[in-house]
Amino acid sequence: MSGSEYVPARMLVLWCPDWPVVAAASEAGLPVDEPAAVLVANRVVACSAVARAVGVRRGMRRREAQFRCPELAVFADDPDRDARLFEAVAMAVEDLVVGVEVVRPGVVSVPVAGASRYFGGEHPLLERLVDHVSASAGAECQVGIAEGLFAATLAAHRSMLVPEGAAAEFLAALDVGELDQPGTDRGGLVDLLRRLGIRTLGDFAALAERDVLARFGAEGLIAHRLAGGRDERPPDRRRPAPDLAVTQQCDPPLDRVDAAAFLARTVAHRFHAGLASRGLACTRLGIRATTGAGEELGRSWRCAEPLTPDGIADRVRWQFEGWLTQGRRRGDGPTAGVTELRLEPEETVEGSALQLGLWAGGSGAEHTPEADKAARALVHVQGLLGPDGVHTAVLGGGRGPAEQVRLVPWGDRLPDEDRRPWPERLPGPSPATVFPEPPSATVLGADGTEIGVTERNRLSARPATVAFDPDGAGAGGARAGRGEHDVRDVHDWAGPWPVTARWWDPDGPGRRVRVQVVLGETAERPPAALLLCWQDGKYPKWTVEGVYD
Repeated sequence: MSGSEYVPARMLVLWCPDWPVVAAASEAGLPVDEPAAVLVANRVVACSAVARAVGVRRGMRRREAQFRCPELAVFADDPDRDARLFEAVAMAVEDLVVGVEVVRPGVVSVPVAGASRYFGGEHPLLERLVDHVSASAGAECQVGIAEGLFAATLAAHRSMLVPEGAAAEFLAALDVGELDQPGTDRGGLVDLLRRLGIRTLGDFAALAERDVLARFGAEGLIAHRLAGGRDERPPDRRRPAPDLAVTQQCDPPLDRVDAAAFLARTVAHRFHAGLASRGLACTRLGIRATTGAGEELGRSWRCAEPLTPDGIADRVRWQFEGWLTQGRRRGDGPTAGVTELRLEPEETVEGSALQLGLWAGGSGAEHTPEADKAARALVHVQGLLGPDGVHTAVLGGGRGPAEQVRLVPWGDRLPDEDRRPWPERLPGPSPATVFPEPPSATVLGADGTEIGVTERNRLSARPATVAFDPDGAGAGGARAGRGEHDVRDVHDWAGPWPVTARWWDPDGPGRRVRVQVVLGETAERPPAALLLCWQDGKYPKWTVEGVYD
């Protein structure tokens, strides 16, 4: 049966909205009516409904988010915390239905067929599940049912029960931006589709698979399958042989998370090596444990990408935090230490889907003992500093210099190289220093009046003088006194280079114009070259975006 003819199984997804914020606020004791957000790399990745009501949005910079909501409580991203606190929700779901899979902290899925028959239909199942999770775990949740995990997740976002066989019709009317779910990194694809005039999932699904693969590559083809109501992967998965599971006896019994995390690292590498020897990689991991009191513990973790050894070890550690730390706080944790740990590959794909590499993460990277040693050192540093303590710089698409370099947390999947032409892109060479928070500047003409930009994206006059904060820009070597501005004559300039992308978005960056200027030397400082940026509707209008060596 071909992928296009295959109908995904009917799934139930339970979604806890804004779970990273809910978990962070719960651990900090913050009331639910206080605005809060979780940030990664100085950008909002999740925010509460109260924060959204005053204009805070995902992807917004910290400064802008706090400008819109000064009382915003800011938390760092902590996957361990999210997974640990979510265990209570997963256990509440498991009280009523079997086969629970944790897609990610905040989202669980279960096959709906058996459970709906037991509770007398899908509607009674939804009502019973929402009430039970609210009463047992104290968490607000929404539930949706549809064919396939992707459609069921979007149905949960809308608290919908999609009629059987209507998943494709349900998806067709939704915005194409729904493809960019947390952890998928499809923002670039979504932006490109919109610029091509493709606004809905139905528009995207109507394209021929051959054309999608030729234009957008393998990642685009996966998104195309989801938009059409099909599974992310073709139905060629297989149940692996029982001998691929790994069992570890624990002596002494594990009753602390740090001891479990240490053991998990060894077991994870042995488990991964066994799969790799058969040319397989795990996409759904079963974690089973037996305690000294005979208690049986178990949980399944579904993963969008094949798991690496570090990814396996992380999920084992998260699960033990849920069992040992959070479970004991709730009073329903195990009464004795874990004496046996078992990892089971509940779902696998061909090993070619996983290409390991040290720096690039692609198939061309050499996997050597030296690379393993360096990777272990970086993982150790990441363990000391947190998940966002170690990053890999990746060149990508974008028009400005700050947009062309992305910092990806170590261990996360690296995005594919962006080969798009990017019209209006700033020509090379790029600035040697680019500021995350550009300092302000003032650009004056020969008559001393401030220069602006016309409707035709032309400068209103020739730049003659630039005043900027050297403490912020760091241009020209020595730092000026606190609060002083460096005022220099302009010897030469180039530009302007306008950028008119996302002009339709009221929350977008607005019209921007970049200018390169060469400043003369002074008695205290040598010549300097700056990249200036003028932004419409923002104050201040001129900023120093970068400095050239």
